[in-house]
Amino acid sequence: MRYDTPIYMQTIRSGDYNPDTGDYADGQVDEVEQIASVMDTGAEVMKLIYGGLKQGSLTIHLQNHYLDPFDRIRIGKKTYTVDVSRRLRTKQSFVVSEVL
Repeated sequence: MRYDTPIYMQTIRSGDYNPDTGDYADGQVDEVEQIASVMDTGAEVMKLIYGGLKQGSLTIHLQNHYLDPFDRIRIGKKTYTVDVSRRLRTKQSFVVSEVL
């Protein structure tokens, strides 16, 4: 396994309310970079998780646990939501699907 792909753990903060205009300001996205091993999810794992095959599903492995809360993961220009997270003794794995 090669840990050579930069991924970004994103936390979305909603915008503050502006009483003068009555609108909310645009939200802000904070990112934390991690280096991970990213690969396509196998057919057997997809059947277990989704009940069938699903396009755009990836498996991500981190060498250490990621303890901070996050909302989604960005890899390149695509964003993914976490469907399954598993903590092993020293590593952490995620099965993610693409957000359209």
